[in-house]
Amino acid sequence: MATQSLSLTARALRLLSTREHSRVELERKLQRFEEEPGTLAKALDGLAAKDFINEERVVGSVLYRRAGKLGTARIKQELQAKGLAPEAVSEAVATLRETELERAREVWRKKFGTQPQDATERAKQMRFLAGRGFGGDTIHRVVSGGGDEGEY
Repeated sequence: MATQSLSLTARALRLLSTREHSRVELERKLQRFEEEPGTLAKALDGLAAKDFINEERVVGSVLYRRAGKLGTARIKQELQAKGLAPEAVSEAVATLRETELERAREVWRKKFGTQPQDATERAKQMRFLAGRGFGGDTIHRVVSGGGDEGEY
């Protein structure tokens, strides 16, 4: 029994060594290795008590890795999929909304850099930004060139 718990802990630590994981993610990934009911929960409780599993760090890690490439909607979806507390997700979304326009401009600039010349090109640029999870109003402002950098 102790070796199974150690094995689950070792597997969890291996996953945590690559990036931050939420408890829900670890449960999902390690469930198939649990031979005796309750051992996985016990192993994860031990890791959480030692602060190896930390929801704030998971949120910070996702924001750090993804905010430069994705819009608020996609990041919100990713945070929710990790099983994080709704309050933590809401707080992160509020922070992201403050910078959405400038982040969208930067993503657009790296990909396209010039205003669309016709409706087809405009639709392509808008679909690209929508696929990245940026909001409709933000997409319209970026693609139409509305608002200077200092505006917003």
